[in-house]
Amino acid sequence: MKKFITTIKNIFSIEELRNRILATLGFLVIFRLGSFVVLPGVDPTQLSDMDNGIFGILNAMLGGSFSRASIFGLGIMPYISASIVIQLMTVAVPSFQKMQKEGESGRKKLTQITRVLTILVTLAQSIGYLKVTIPAEAISPNIDPTFFTISSMILLTSGTMFCMWLGEKITDKGIGNGISMLIMIGIISSLPPAAINEFFVTNGINRALFSVVEIVALFFVVVVTVALVQATRRIPVQYAKQVVGGKVYGGQRQFIPLKVNSAGVMPIIFAQALMVLPTLIGNIWAEDSEFWYGVTNVFSSPYSAVYNIVFAVLIIAFTFFYTAITVNPSSMADDLKRNGGFIPGIKPGKPTSEFIGGVIDRITLPGSIFLAIIAVLPVFARNAGVGDQFAYFYGGTSLLIMVGVILDTLQQIESYLLMRHYEGMMKSGKMRGRSQNVAVAS
Repeated sequence: MKKFITTIKNIFSIEELRNRILATLGFLVIFRLGSFVVLPGVDPTQLSDMDNGIFGILNAMLGGSFSRASIFGLGIMPYISASIVIQLMTVAVPSFQKMQKEGESGRKKLTQITRVLTILVTLAQSIGYLKVTIPAEAISPNIDPTFFTISSMILLTSGTMFCMWLGEKITDKGIGNGISMLIMIGIISSLPPAAINEFFVTNGINRALFSVVEIVALFFVVVVTVALVQATRRIPVQYAKQVVGGKVYGGQRQFIPLKVNSAGVMPIIFAQALMVLPTLIGNIWAEDSEFWYGVTNVFSSPYSAVYNIVFAVLIIAFTFFYTAITVNPSSMADDLKRNGGFIPGIKPGKPTSEFIGGVIDRITLPGSIFLAIIAVLPVFARNAGVGDQFAYFYGGTSLLIMVGVILDTLQQIESYLLMRHYEGMMKSGKMRGRSQNVAVAS
């Protein structure tokens, strides 16, 4: 306890870190307050429950704003969908590839395109959202239906753009990971009521033993998830000795830590964003089309076999895709060669690049499979008797996002402490990530 209190004092004694933490908390409070602002003309008491199915998962990720018909009802999901499209374009379209290679100016152009696309995606999704989540009896009879639809579309789009702005501000002025932080805080806000319902309302005294089993099993799931997020494959790197001014430099051995899950939580977020689209779009034409009616039925149940198979495949595909665009073996090989480093037994240049690329492919495959398994664990938890609401946190998107974002945030805080010559956040062990001493090859 003394170590914990000392660490907190050290954190708030660093002015820059203190300001960033307070700024992050302020932005998160604004985000949570906005999730309770209901669209004008909607009676929240007439809205239906959305604790089950795909909408239940989405509602948990958005902290309840989805079911409340809030101005933040779509949250940051349209921005994530737009980001997926843009990242795919940077791989397939030469003009987007050129912009990606232009450095800061190209990044700004891609950001602007992503923002414009986010507006278009939000407008499209808002139509399905209004039709699916808001029944006719919940809309005030004094409001013209056309005016309500148009005004609500504008407000939902504005709410999403404001959430995107909050995420960017948390990244710039706060402690980073703005978009992921917004999703995480929405998930955490849904955890207390889900736990209370699971252990004190639904289960009761007769299922006390089962509740203990649930908690123990959840602990082990968290441990496995942390192990997956933190797991690395270290490639040894040897630096050649150089004599400069009579002094010998280099000659030491370091390591390139390649994470088993280099993509982090992004494959889960991307896959979840895409899994919502068929239901939102399908509901628009479900009454007039048997095809879209079937699509809506399949993708509206996150516990169906088809849904989970598609979800798992998307996670595996996005893990490889995101790893490919964020980890560049050629750049690593060039950095090693430029700094006089080499992998023992591997020639510098292209052979080094191919070796690193092969290692990345081999560790990404099991990493992506384990990621997909953890993502579909709530289905098994529910079949074992865990309540629907609490099962969301028993694995899947919620747990992966929380663990990934929390660990990354702790690593950033620890890096601030170490830069100011304070002790890290852990007395024993080591948090792997930004604070790890690694070779210059990233």
